[in-house]
Amino acid sequence: MFLEIENDWFQHLKRQLEEPYYQELMTFIKHEYETEMIYPQKDEVFTAFKATPLEKVKVVILGQDPYHQPNQAHGLSFSVKKGIKLPPSLRSIFKERENDLGIPFPKDGCLLNWAEQGVFLLNTVLTVREGEPYSHRNKGWERFTDEVIKLIDQKNSPVVFVLWGKHAQNKKEMIDKDKHFVLESPHPSPLSASRGFFGSHPFSKANAYLKETGQTPIDW
Repeated sequence: MFLEIENDWFQHLKRQLEEPYYQELMTFIKHEYETEMIYPQKDEVFTAFKATPLEKVKVVILGQDPYHQPNQAHGLSFSVKKGIKLPPSLRSIFKERENDLGIPFPKDGCLLNWAEQGVFLLNTVLTVREGEPYSHRNKGWERFTDEVIKLIDQKNSPVVFVLWGKHAQNKKEMIDKDKHFVLESPHPSPLSASRGFFGSHPFSKANAYLKETGQTPIDW
């Protein structure tokens, strides 16, 4: 399942394939796809890794787990496929982007353009059962994605880590804050967006930091 990634992620993460936890995870995931409706589609689980090679990562937006309704998840945190109604959290993200940068609401919620510019859209858990949010937690994905975060932290070039909500913010201890820039705010879900996500200006702040460190800003 992971061997199809043909960029630098594979070289850095191939040791994980031999770890017992990863083999157990793959056995579990294989059975889940055979017996349950799982999202995203099997060939989209690692979309974020394919779209954003490690060497190109400039910004990390950390999500929890994939959307659990039909046709939404496609391997990029917070993103949905074209033609799919915007989930509430993504609507909040676009509303804040409009407030921050004046960019109007888009026609669709596919964030692949961000990913191709170096925005690594990572969920801490990469699969989910239909209608059962966080149903694949504590199966091994968290250990795998922790290793991913550690690899990004080791990059020589500074990275912007965008941590929305407590779940993402639990990962900040893994990040060298002297080398990288950490942006924290409440989660963009309707339950918490009005408690500090709106007005946090993550897009302009990320771009200002990228400019300060000699990097090309993101066309949000």
